[in-house]
Amino acid sequence: VDWFEYADKGHPLSNAPEPKRRFVPSKWEQKKVVKLVRAIRKGWIKFDKPKDEPNYYLLWGDDTDTADNKRQGLSYIPAPKPNLPGHEESYNPSVEYIPTQEEIDNYQLMYEEDRPKFIPRRFESLRSVPAYEKALREGFDRCLDLYLCPRTRKKRINIDPESLKPKLPSKKDLRPYPRTCYLEFKGHGGPVTSLSVEATGQWIASGSSDGTIRVWEVETGRCLKVFNVGADVHHISWNPSPERPILAAIVGRDLLLLNAEVGDEETQVRTKELLHVGEPTPEDDGDKKPAVRWVNNDKFDGITLIHHRAASTVEWHSKGDYFTTVVPTGESRAVLLHQLSKKHSHHPFRKLPGLPVAAVFHPTQKMFFVATKKFVQVYDLQKAEVVKKLESGLREISSISIHPGGDNVIVGSKDGKLCWFDTDLSTRPYKMLKNHSKDITSVTFHRRYPLFASSSEDCTAHVFHGMVYADLNQNPLIVPLEILRGHLSSDRRGVLDCKFHPRQPWLFTAGADSMIRLYCD
Repeated sequence: VDWFEYADKGHPLSNAPEPKRRFVPSKWEQKKVVKLVRAIRKGWIKFDKPKDEPNYYLLWGDDTDTADNKRQGLSYIPAPKPNLPGHEESYNPSVEYIPTQEEIDNYQLMYEEDRPKFIPRRFESLRSVPAYEKALREGFDRCLDLYLCPRTRKKRINIDPESLKPKLPSKKDLRPYPRTCYLEFKGHGGPVTSLSVEATGQWIASGSSDGTIRVWEVETGRCLKVFNVGADVHHISWNPSPERPILAAIVGRDLLLLNAEVGDEETQVRTKELLHVGEPTPEDDGDKKPAVRWVNNDKFDGITLIHHRAASTVEWHSKGDYFTTVVPTGESRAVLLHQLSKKHSHHPFRKLPGLPVAAVFHPTQKMFFVATKKFVQVYDLQKAEVVKKLESGLREISSISIHPGGDNVIVGSKDGKLCWFDTDLSTRPYKMLKNHSKDITSVTFHRRYPLFASSSEDCTAHVFHGMVYADLNQNPLIVPLEILRGHLSSDRRGVLDCKFHPRQPWLFTAGADSMIRLYCD
């Protein structure tokens, strides 16, 4: 069917040639352009100036403030997904998921953060499952999570993990430090609980739970003297003055001061005179009960300090006349100060924020550090007041050591963590190191070298480089150096004490395997 109507219509396509005007430029367009050019030159037509970009920016801004991200309203962020239930949360779990009554009782002995949050139970049918007692609380927490969901998207930044590692110096540049076992001191019949090195570094003293105190010569490993005290030796400390070869040892409940019997004859005579308690004066026998009773010990020609309760640690002042003992109780007589020359004891600290663990003197100033299970109190002995309170954040402090400069403190804990405090910087830890898998038993600084060490129940001792700079704007440099192994575990106990040689970069370790080891470079 032909749908086009030809009647009274022209042909739709023309066969006429192209007109000339389609090839010649338009004269009127040329005149219009000339007029516009003249108007622009004479300033009759003005264009809008380009907008100047602002020369300011957000100092702490990020890419989220760009124009692409400035949208009306809040961007959609999906809600965080709740954790899916596991097999133990079933109403009919498998047998291996159901704990026994003995395991449930053991949960009560664990710390609350380590205790399991859900104990699986078995029910015969879904109908007998009781209502969940924490349903309302968990529903509220879920709504709170949705309400407090952050309303900005965080862009993920691709960073090379290697670039985040601190640039530490090489171990070769930090030598000397103890690396290999050089000597073993054998002779004790039980775990060696404590060590102490003489001020000149010629002798060391060790106390053991076999009821003996032994004095050794460092260079040869020869046992010089054995004191059979007849009770467990918990802690031992050598007088830091070379003119006073006196050992202070916690034997059983009380403190024993005895002559180490090293040195020349004049030193021995002076020491024997010093270790003698005169007859008590009538003023001393007043109604007020003394904190400690000083009694002559005829067996060792020394002095026994009888405490009201069992003492745990003893530490000397750097001058060698004063020493302190710690009785771990909550009373006012928990930390005691003693003066050897006057045979006098007193308890200056009335109240402590917990049970004391250890107490040490400042190396140069009249300051005193008392470590409780959670805090470290810094006292000014002259003003008799608290200067600082260092918050460790640890579960339980076990040991403390002061840097020879006096401004830095390291603290070991019973959960294997070691804290470094810079007292000029903050009351919070500057660094927290988690190197040991079990309790830390002892921490110690070297007097001359930038070294510190920690010993643990996991049968290892860790040696660190700890450089403290004179420039207060420069942070201390802490570098792990060596892990010293060699002690064997006995009754689930490892290295019980560690001490540095006062002059050489040597480390002594005392183990529960009744062995003392000397590690040298």
